[in-house]
Amino acid sequence: MSELVVRPLGYAAGASVTGLDLRKGLQADQLARVKAAWREHLVLVFPDQDLDAEQLIAFTRNFGEVERNDSVPYYRDPNHPEVLLVTNKPRDGKPSQTRNTGRNWHSDLSYTNRPAMGSVLMCKEKPPVGGDTMFANMYMAYDALSDRLKHFLDDMHAVHDISLIKGFERRDPAQIAELKKRNPPIAHPVVRTHPETGRKLLFISDRVRAFVGMPEEESRPILDFLNRHATSPEFVYRHRWSVNDIVMWDNRCTLHIALPDFDQTKPRHMMRCSLLGEPSGYVIQDESPMDEQAARSAIAAVS
Repeated sequence: MSELVVRPLGYAAGASVTGLDLRKGLQADQLARVKAAWREHLVLVFPDQDLDAEQLIAFTRNFGEVERNDSVPYYRDPNHPEVLLVTNKPRDGKPSQTRNTGRNWHSDLSYTNRPAMGSVLMCKEKPPVGGDTMFANMYMAYDALSDRLKHFLDDMHAVHDISLIKGFERRDPAQIAELKKRNPPIAHPVVRTHPETGRKLLFISDRVRAFVGMPEEESRPILDFLNRHATSPEFVYRHRWSVNDIVMWDNRCTLHIALPDFDQTKPRHMMRCSLLGEPSGYVIQDESPMDEQAARSAIAAVS
């Protein structure tokens, strides 16, 4: 058996892991090394891994409970609900609803009460050039803020909204209505502490509408700054895909974006599994900002 080798790919995040055949599973010592590398590098790349759906699910299960994608049930593998199909290949004779998935900076499933702990994405087909994915290190983004701004943000909550997914309103109208019903706006802390590393991080993205207790017009300039800051080049790793790459990322401390920098007539077909995260947040019942007392009550209800 080849030796497991972890090689850094970027300054902010990213490392390749070679010397494994994921079809054969992981031994205890191998799994421990992969988990340690994941904590250190946030994004791991496993090249040349030709897994089917069941093998991808089995690999993901090494790291926690696998999400069944009930919040987005239309886009699952018909035989494996744990596998989300991120593809521009037509389905049932119609354009795929996930052909433009991930086109703005986001953290997977942040619009639910259990944002993904992590995600595992496998490339099955790709265009000749482009179709890259970028990842931002949200530890670094928080650490680089001034102490005064950290103090301002530390006890704030922000409203994550599924309708802010880029291109969301161009999907099937019936599916849009059902997805909004399944996923009402939900508030999460702006600053979170990673449960394994104990490090603070920013938990915002392009899919945040406003801060709790602040209207959108007050929130927007601050959110725009934070999103621009968090995705600065010094905090970002850019992955250029090869067929049979598997990339897994810690969704708790990264953002990512799928770039549309490729010929859209060429196939791009990916399979994604997500790890179920811990319960978090509280549903916002209407469009008005929640006051602080209501926020405290909502937090107590889910804690």
